[in-house]
Amino acid sequence: MAVEDEGLRVFQSVKIKIGEAKNLPSYPGPSKMRDCYCTVNLDQEEVFRTKIVEKSLCPFYGEDFYCEIPRSFRHLSFYIFDRDVFRRDSIIGKVAIQKEDLQKYHNRDTWFQLQHVDADSEVQGKVHLELRLSEVITDTGVVCHKLATRIVECQGLPIVNGQCDPYATVTLAGPFRSEAKKTKVKRKTNNPQFDEVFYFEVTRPCSYSKKSHFDFEEEDVDKLEIRVDLWNASNLKFGDEFLGELRIPLKVLRQSSSYEAWYFLQPRDNGSKSLKPDDLGSLRLNVVYTEDHVFSSDYYSPLRDLLLKSADVEPVSASAAHILGEVCREKQEAAVPLVRLFLHYGRVVPFISAIASAEVKRTQDPNTIFRGNSLASKCIDETMKLAGMHYLHVTLKPAIEEICQSHKPCEIDPVKLKDGENLENNMENLRQYVDRVFHAITESGVSCPTVMCDIFFSLREAAAKRFQDDPDVRYTAVSSFIFLRFFAPAILSPNLFQLTPHHTVSTSGCPQVISASFKESYMATFYEFFNEQKYADAVKNFLDLISSSGRRDPKSVEQPIVLKEGFMIKRAQGRKRFGMKNFKKRWFRLTNHEFTYHKSKGDQPLYSIPIENILAVEKLEEESFKMKNMFQVIQPERALYIQANNCVEAKDWIDILTKVSQCNQKRLTVYHPSAYLSGHWLCCRAPSDSAPGCSPCTGGLPANIQLDIDGDRETERIYSLFNLYMSKLEKMQEACGSKSVYDGPEQEEYSTFVIDDPQETYKTLKQVITGVGALEQEHAQYKRDKFKKTKYGSQEHPIGDKSFQNYIRQQSETSTHSI
Repeated sequence: MAVEDEGLRVFQSVKIKIGEAKNLPSYPGPSKMRDCYCTVNLDQEEVFRTKIVEKSLCPFYGEDFYCEIPRSFRHLSFYIFDRDVFRRDSIIGKVAIQKEDLQKYHNRDTWFQLQHVDADSEVQGKVHLELRLSEVITDTGVVCHKLATRIVECQGLPIVNGQCDPYATVTLAGPFRSEAKKTKVKRKTNNPQFDEVFYFEVTRPCSYSKKSHFDFEEEDVDKLEIRVDLWNASNLKFGDEFLGELRIPLKVLRQSSSYEAWYFLQPRDNGSKSLKPDDLGSLRLNVVYTEDHVFSSDYYSPLRDLLLKSADVEPVSASAAHILGEVCREKQEAAVPLVRLFLHYGRVVPFISAIASAEVKRTQDPNTIFRGNSLASKCIDETMKLAGMHYLHVTLKPAIEEICQSHKPCEIDPVKLKDGENLENNMENLRQYVDRVFHAITESGVSCPTVMCDIFFSLREAAAKRFQDDPDVRYTAVSSFIFLRFFAPAILSPNLFQLTPHHTVSTSGCPQVISASFKESYMATFYEFFNEQKYADAVKNFLDLISSSGRRDPKSVEQPIVLKEGFMIKRAQGRKRFGMKNFKKRWFRLTNHEFTYHKSKGDQPLYSIPIENILAVEKLEEESFKMKNMFQVIQPERALYIQANNCVEAKDWIDILTKVSQCNQKRLTVYHPSAYLSGHWLCCRAPSDSAPGCSPCTGGLPANIQLDIDGDRETERIYSLFNLYMSKLEKMQEACGSKSVYDGPEQEEYSTFVIDDPQETYKTLKQVITGVGALEQEHAQYKRDKFKKTKYGSQEHPIGDKSFQNYIRQQSETSTHSI
């Protein structure tokens, strides 16, 4: 989800690897062990939770999480919780990384020390405040000064224990006074509109006797301050919860009698009290935060056109796309945006065919074909991930669910057998499971997506042409991808591919796939079950089918594909005339046929919306029900109002519901952004519940995978990579010059580059550097213009915004240097 910023779109995303924690404090009970899980939070909003690792003080999680970030945030936080069956789970400690510090840890495994968590330090949100000083002459002729403090509004306050009922206290504080006033409580909102004014009489020194303008005496100014504290009005016996504070010295009024600004809330000032941090343990993380600033499409034409013609460049190693793979530290960095860009423009098959064919020509041994982490391998992996997810679900999900639900013992290592287990029974259980998955895969060829089949066809042809004496290479070239890189990872970690609900499968619940290396004798015995010709024939027939030229998808898949499911809260739709329109937690399930909700997972649906009846899917304004993360699924007769668990989940549901319904012929062009309550629409006040919408519908995501990608964003990402590795591009230019002039032994510093044609490669490099330089100038000009227009203390950049302070410092240094 992009944020518009004066014609430029800003995208944020984060990819996180949660590794492990170590040396957590022991539990005070006799076992000393803990059952711990880790959460990922944007500020204090939880967006992801790992599985629970039981009975460990050094829990290993090994989980990946990726999300588009749909809102602004100040901290990316990680909390370690200890599960408690009888009470609320307790927090052991946290890691909080400020947004502006994320680049320090970019794509590096880092151990972070866990910090204490207390209410005084857990703050988020911002406050809009106005101060005004005025002279007042009393009835006796004495001049006094009154300070008017206006609390206008707050935004983004945290939700505490599922609710937020905020109020503010305003205090004028000095060495000899402390006068406090309080706003009204605003119920069920974390964006309260207070708009309340409080008056304080400013005491003057004794020497002050005559009327004058508002120049404070120095000692007075420095000793008075306005303090604003935000609180959550709690019904609990523990009292109201602190949400944050801000302190403003009155010297801000020296230059003018009025002052207005936005402030970020800050943690409570503990004075000189310093907490000595206990050793709470540490957490290993790898964080990749990306922020893309995307211009309009015409800015990217030169670089984009250069990239898209890569498949036609001879040799392909001289193309812009191949050069990106050469200069990036990891091939995966280059593969992700390249594949998305080529998919968007329908050029992914010729590009992958070209780079795969070039790799095959460089391969000397057919047994090592596509075994390395080359650009071709990574691009094929990424294409399968994007184009093949539905195919993976249709093929494996029924078998995986059956295996995990039946929960039969499968241990066949005689040394590891548990008491009461029988080796032959376990062997038979495992044989049945493997046979079930084997048949699910080898009978799925007709469902394999066209783009994957076309790529497999090109791999097969290139391998057969290169190694004409090896009859099996046409199969191994394809099987190394479809089995080892596509199906096997999904079977090993089904929750990462949404084949099972997160956290429901433990390693004991779903048997592990067994390697065929046969270091153990019992594995060789098990393999004999499948060492029959019928299994070999089934694999060959499957590989022939998915790598045949001209093979196309069937027009429709009869079996419903489960696209997404999970618990959310929905508001009753008023289908019963006298029914209560209350909110209830329900299990929602989306397939390519219908959107349903159920009382619990596995129950019969309470309500079903056919996909063709979804007319629009849009956000619902928070003010409708004083609830965050709400969206609406609009049907011909009514709208279904739903609350997701967090902002990331809300965006995911809106995106996928929009995507599956995008081709519906009766889709709406306008909608109501607020609810219909008390006889009218809250947004436009129209009295009829059938009144046409008052706001245009958002574009949403097209259903076609080639269009379900932002081409400009991917080109911006590629530009960022080229810019990041500019020194390598220049080094590659030097290597081209060296090869052209001196055709002797290659210099060691240039040996890492694949350069088949130095002149063609040099020509492309020159074009790339020119295109990247032009975009770099556009970004620099945009930053200069933004710097001139932006006010520190505005709603966009409140006082306390450290990332903007750093930006101001950098711009000032740049300006000084240029002068």
